[in-house]
Amino acid sequence: MPRETFETIISELDHEEDWRRMRATSTCMKGGPKAVEAIIQAIGNGTTHYKIEAIRMLARLGDPRAGLALAGLMKDEDDQVRQATMDALEHLAGVLDESTAAALLEHLRDDRIQERVTALLGVIPTSIGPLSERLKDPDESIRERAAEILAHLLDPRSADAFVDAMADPQLRDLATDTLRKLGAIRDRIEQLLDDLRAVEESELKEGVRQETVIQLHRIGRPAVEILLEYLEDDDWIVREAAADTLGKIGDVRAVEPLMDRLRSDKDTGVKEHALKSLGLIGDARPVELYVEVIPIRPLRILAVEALEKVKDIEVLRPHIELFQRLKTDRDGLISYNSGVILDKLEAATAQREMDEEAWAGKETA
Repeated sequence: MPRETFETIISELDHEEDWRRMRATSTCMKGGPKAVEAIIQAIGNGTTHYKIEAIRMLARLGDPRAGLALAGLMKDEDDQVRQATMDALEHLAGVLDESTAAALLEHLRDDRIQERVTALLGVIPTSIGPLSERLKDPDESIRERAAEILAHLLDPRSADAFVDAMADPQLRDLATDTLRKLGAIRDRIEQLLDDLRAVEESELKEGVRQETVIQLHRIGRPAVEILLEYLEDDDWIVREAAADTLGKIGDVRAVEPLMDRLRSDKDTGVKEHALKSLGLIGDARPVELYVEVIPIRPLRILAVEALEKVKDIEVLRPHIELFQRLKTDRDGLISYNSGVILDKLEAATAQREMDEEAWAGKETA
């Protein structure tokens, strides 16, 4: 499709005629990176309605390159645009890079959106580095706001920055308190896992492991970075507990490390819990790895279940023949989950065909 025609269709995301809006939506979904670039270029000069529709489309496309453009829209004059932007950034939080987090930090000086930006930074995993840098900002109010956000997040990656911040009279008390809490969190995690490691009776290990996971899960996101370290522990049961807990917490930072455990861990139990946890997170990145491990008997059911939980159904379409074969598998769980995946893909195809028929009818009318 010629570039001009492509951009013309993209511009109709907010068209008053339904079929034109549907055509623009489908073009965006098929266009991928090209659509993201076109929307980013057009969004600044669009009407309020167009901006809102374009922002929603950028969220659906899930491309981290949209982050900087969306960060800029946080200062739009229209409150509806700002709210749509915040919703989109929250949706994309797991894939946004540090440059987007840094761009959002620039908005902390704007009283109109300061609270919204603060909330956003709290859900973007890559915000820790830029926030830590702001503890040295010449503006005292920015240093204090960044310190407050970091203190709330209690992420171990901010520890060194808080150590340095103890030299700042305005931040000393908060830095001291945060470091104490971070130390207490690490101590608690280490104690729980040391206690688990010390259990010698094999019949007691699973019960203690389950209780350990419950206690670690209660700590939540502040435990993630420390648990990622324990994925490399020498003791299989510690690695297993760490993998299990990371899935229950559901933080996207765990995806790549859990994939590494699934690929390379020598213990089947660790592989199983890594696979279960990846399924709980629902990220699309491990799809090819799931397909690779289906032939491994202890993992095949978990792999198909994880595939069914992937949030972006379209990434499974290249494997449709595999799911058709698996639907006839003798194992009921494999057959059932493969059928669910096929039903989702069929529904998505039917919707697309209905949209295309509607456009064709309108264009020939």
